[in-house]
Amino acid sequence: MFEILPEAGLRLPGRAGTLRFGMDERTAQWAVATVADVREGWVCGARWAFSAQYRGLTLDVYGDATDRSGRHEESPGLAGIGLTRAPFTLTGPSACPVVLRGINLFGYPTAEVSDALGGGLPATLRLSGDGLYLTAVSVHAEPVPVES
Repeated sequence: MFEILPEAGLRLPGRAGTLRFGMDERTAQWAVATVADVREGWVCGARWAFSAQYRGLTLDVYGDATDRSGRHEESPGLAGIGLTRAPFTLTGPSACPVVLRGINLFGYPTAEVSDALGGGLPATLRLSGDGLYLTAVSVHAEPVPVES
């Protein structure tokens, strides 16, 4: 089970630990590598990124998000995490629970999940889906203001 912790990051399955916002790339990759094969990735504006496949889910992680022009805030260390369902699993619950506030986001139809969550989701959290079930969830760190 993956557990989304909007203010902190993501608890990984089993005893793999927690991906915490601000952690360095090596520590994040190590934690994920205990449950899945890590593959290098790329995210615009991030100095590092990687992904992993786990039981029909794709985990995307990136960090050290910067703005080269200095107009936007920066996020040092782990800055964003996303989980996306494999296309063949979109017609029912996912094989691995993805939990927020005790609710399995990919385990029930979107309408039921929305009702159970109610309002007041953190601004750093995004849920998406265009069908009966949610297809993706992402959470990102609060950016750190750039000092002028």
